[in-house]
Amino acid sequence: MSVTIITGASSGIGAALAALLPGPPLLVARTAPKTVAAGARFLSADLSDPLSPDRIVAAAQAMGPVTGLVNAAGVLGRGRADQTSDADWARVIDLNLGATFRMSRAVLDPVGREGGGAIVNIASDWGLIAAPGAVAYGVAKAGVVQLTRCMALDHAREGIRVNAVCPGDTDTPMLAAGQTGAARGATLARFGTTIPLGRVARARDIASAVAFLLSDAAQFITGAALPIDGGSTLAAIATQGDLT
Repeated sequence: MSVTIITGASSGIGAALAALLPGPPLLVARTAPKTVAAGARFLSADLSDPLSPDRIVAAAQAMGPVTGLVNAAGVLGRGRADQTSDADWARVIDLNLGATFRMSRAVLDPVGREGGGAIVNIASDWGLIAAPGAVAYGVAKAGVVQLTRCMALDHAREGIRVNAVCPGDTDTPMLAAGQTGAARGATLARFGTTIPLGRVARARDIASAVAFLLSDAAQFITGAALPIDGGSTLAAIATQGDLT
């Protein structure tokens, strides 16, 4: 049975996805998830290390033929340009965009040898529209969207589909970080009031779309950047139109 590599798999979207895939995934993260499903394997890796992708792919190939990759690892960065140091810029760009590029490049040969497969990148609605106070993160996620499109064109003839999902506010540890219990619930509810569908996304909402893009049901979809944001991107565009 074919193997899918999932980075950022210890929590959030990556962890939710692991339970939805038919084949055994290789779960990659700095720290182990709380539970590892039967057939899955966990590998601890630092994606800022340029040698990690080859080690990850080799571990996946030891499990079976590699036909899928989900780049779900990432880090949030806050701050305007005048509040962002060179070190912060480099860290956010590399962990969100650089690691996605390196992992995607590393799987091209093994996936191509299997006759094709799918890469799904977790971008962000902030990669599609501007957001205040997160310049490095927004640029990194916009880069992920464009990387997706470029690789989709370059590798279509090899049978490798490359797509991105662009989540809005999602109930993961990255959102409302550090808050728990009632305080966290109140924050998520407040965020939900700004979303047309009336709530933040659940990790499974995003994971279900990723699982679809990995599947044969999406075999004629490549180069897509799919907003999964309850209508937030649409609402932002509509608001901009009202101001012109």
